Amino acid sequence: MTITTEAELQGMKRAGQVVAETLRVLKDAVRPGVTPAELDALAGEVFRRRGAASAPRLTYGAPVNVFISVGADIVHGLPTRRPLAPGDVVSLDVTPVVGGFVADAAVTVVVPPASPVAERLLACTEAALAAGLAAAREGQPLNAIGRAVETEVARRGFTVLRDLFGHGVGRAIHEKPDVANYFRSTDRQRLHEGLVLAIEPMVSSGRSGRVRTRRDGWTLATTDGGLAAHFEHTVVVTGGQPIILTA
Repeated sequence: MTITTEAELQGMKRAGQVVAETLRVLKDAVRPGVTPAELDALAGEVFRRRGAASAPRLTYGAPVNVFISVGADIVHGLPTRRPLAPGDVVSLDVTPVVGGFVADAAVTVVVPPASPVAERLLACTEAALAAGLAAAREGQPLNAIGRAVETEVARRGFTVLRDLFGHGVGRAIHEKPDVANYFRSTDRQRLHEGLVLAIEPMVSSGRSGRVRTRRDGWTLATTDGGLAAHFEHTVVVTGGQPIILTA
């Protein structure tokens, strides 16, 4: 989506506010003993209160309000009834539709206590997101985002999951362009003002960088069992720092 009117900007901001509120509620509820299914129900309560609906449910028939991925699961995890345990790495991915506008963001947290590897992985992925956001400026090539993400991840000794991408967003969950988390020479198109992107590094502590689909048909996991982290924001491209809609 490219925002061209103030009404569109305000609509996207409202959707982003619902994402941010939902993520705050979920993060506060993550603790030993709580189940991802219970977290999903909490997200549903926020959606109902704010007049939102699950975009994955409406668009793809996902049987959940939000995706919750644990451990080696990267994205699209279906919330289970297995209680979270100390040390679990938990990715929360929230994508509501509000008044016809879709915003998308994710955060990864650890059920205390966190292992040193988990701490470094989360710090790496969050820093990679910050690098990608800083590269998302009007006039820059699309592949500047992937270059920035990949450089930060490599510097910290982790692995980009190359099969998974960010994307355009706004009126639908997945719009053009795809946003690679690594440098692709073919992604030369220039970013323009008003373009709405979901920038989302997905990073693993493993080395293969490969992805597989679990038997549930939804959950994507690392092939080598490496831990995964996922940080994401929906942003509007400007001539300077992007507008972060889901902060």
